[in-house]
Formats: sequence, structure tokens, C-alpha cells
Amino acid sequence: MSAVSDRLPAFPWDKLAPYKKTAAAHPGGIVDLSVGTPVDPVPEPIQKALIAAADSPGYPTVWGTPELRDALTRWVERRLGARGITHHHVLPVVGSKELVAWLPTQLGLGPGDRVAFPRLAYPTYEVGARLARADHVAYDDPTELDPAGLKLLWLNSPSNPTGRVLSREELTRTVAWAREHGVLVLSDECYVELGWEADPVSVLHPDVNGGSHDGIVSVHSLSKRSNLAGYRAAFLAGDPAVLGPLLEIRKHGGMMTSAPTQAAVVAALGDDEHVRVQRERYAARRTALRGALLGHGFRIEHSEAGLYLWATRDESCWDTVAHLAERGVLVAPGDFYGPAGERFVRVALTATDERVRAAVERLSA
Repeated sequence: MSAVSDRLPAFPWDKLAPYKKTAAAHPGGIVDLSVGTPVDPVPEPIQKALIAAADSPGYPTVWGTPELRDALTRWVERRLGARGITHHHVLPVVGSKELVAWLPTQLGLGPGDRVAFPRLAYPTYEVGARLARADHVAYDDPTELDPAGLKLLWLNSPSNPTGRVLSREELTRTVAWAREHGVLVLSDECYVELGWEADPVSVLHPDVNGGSHDGIVSVHSLSKRSNLAGYRAAFLAGDPAVLGPLLEIRKHGGMMTSAPTQAAVVAALGDDEHVRVQRERYAARRTALRGALLGHGFRIEHSEAGLYLWATRDESCWDTVAHLAERGVLVAPGDFYGPAGERFVRVALTATDERVRAAVERLSA
């Protein structure tokens, strides 16, 4: 076991523990804007769907029920503008983090293969490469990468942590480059429905891929848009030549979404109203926190989409973390997402309205 764990970096969130203790000691209590876990209720129609499916004594299928696959295909075409999506173009997964961590291994990558991801990125992209014993490389522009040995290219738009949105032109150029060099593109689009100052585009849109899904797969999650982080509900959409073998592998591994969760996902993807309501909550929190941070001397970069503000005081991220912790506000240090983030912090919008108001008051004092 140690041979596997030794491949991995130290779990970054453990380093935040003393700052969390400091923030928790504030007389008004902690305002935790670090992890980005949803705090609002699971919408009632989704809860009802889960409860109605509670009597599920048999094993669920890895591919999901036909009703689930119907819901996935409809949503991908309706929301992302994709065309020609069939059941073979979709695959439910047990939360997106599980998929990101184990995808290189499930694709058969290993020593000598390379996995690429953005210079500032969700740490699990690197973890997935390490688990597979593949090499990894961070990029600023993926089309400037050396394609030799490059097997998997991660895109992330809107970005975690920066909130940056890749333009239609950037995506089109990257997909064309990857196809030219035989590189599989995985586009993490978990925040695609949370555009604020930009309208995120999926790699599945025909304007990006020319009407072909060859060599491209997008990753989607219901954790943030539907408050279902506790349900572990996500899915892939894209090239059947990639998803078909993954389905077989995941069957052997028993990597199946629970039957009640599958029913909940059907309800969630069929209802746009709860997404609109949740967006409004996040928009109001974003406006309040952004104004307070700017008034407190921060500069905010990108952050045009997603659930985070990428903020800096032009100092070490850990100095900023300590400064805010003294005020009872906990944020994530930017270097969790790569050395390029060493002077930034990531501020999550996922706190209750009452806690956001507390943070605003403390930053304005």
C-alpha cells in the first residue's frame, strides 16, 4: 500500500488546519470560504425522486437506467448545444473527483505516457497521473506542448480555481491540435452553468468540434448546480469509442451510481427552475463578496464564471490566508492549485447568506 500512497503529494488541505482553528476562534464564528462545498438545501423535487426510489434492493447498472441515459442525452443536447447524442455518448460516474483520479489508470496509461493539465488547476489531475505512474506536465497554452507521449489533455473551463473561461476560438484551436496529434481531450466543464461575465462553451458544441465527437469527452457534475455533492452524481459525455471501453472497465470494477441517486439525477436534469434559483443565490453572494474584497484592498483576476473569486493582495498566499483567518474568514491558498498561484487565494461563494454577510462586515470594518 505504501508504494501507492508514496506516489501522491501530501494532502494539501491538512496544511490549512491551524488557520481554520484561528478562524473558528473568532467571536462571531468562522466563515468558511475555503473548500467550496454546497450549503443550500437539495431542491425538493430531487429529494422526492430520491425517496421514491429508496426501495431499491437490487444492484444498479453501471451504465444507468434507460431513463437516466435519456435524461443525460437530452440535457447535453439542450444545455450544451451538442448534436447526435445517443446513449452510447453518455456514462454516469460516482462523482467527478473519482473519475478524474482514476481515469488515467482506466485508460491504461502508465510509465512513459504523459498527462497535461493547466498551470493553475484542480490538484486531482496530477493525482490521477501519479496513480497511473504516468508523467505529468502543466501548460499555459496546450498547443505549445510537445505531443510526444502525450496521451491525455485536461481542459477546465470554467476553471477551478481561477474562474477563467476558454473562448470558442481557444477550444476550437485546441481540439484541432489534439486531433492532429492523436491526443485525447478531457474537458472538465463542471461549472458550465455558472457563467457570470462570460458564457461558457462546451467542447461538445459543433462550432468547436466540427460536428464530430471523435477524441473528445466532457465531464459534468451535479454537485454545484443542484447542491448534490452528497449524492456523488456526475457523468461523462462524448466519444463512444472512449466511453464504451470505460463502461466495460467500470462494470468489472463495480463503479456504479446508486439506484436512488440515478433517479434523483433524472429529476435534477429535467428541472431548470432550481438551477435558476441557485444561480441567483450565488450571484448575490458573488456581488457582495467581490465588493467587500475589492474594498479591502484585493485585486480579483478572471473569476468570470464558476463558484470562486481568484483574489490577491500581491503577497504570499499564506500571508493572505493568515490575515483573513484573524478576521474569522477561511479561504484556500492559491498554491494548492500550482506554484503559479502562490500570491493568490481562492474565495468560495458557497456559504450561507448569513455567513456571507458576516464576511462582508468583517472585511468592511
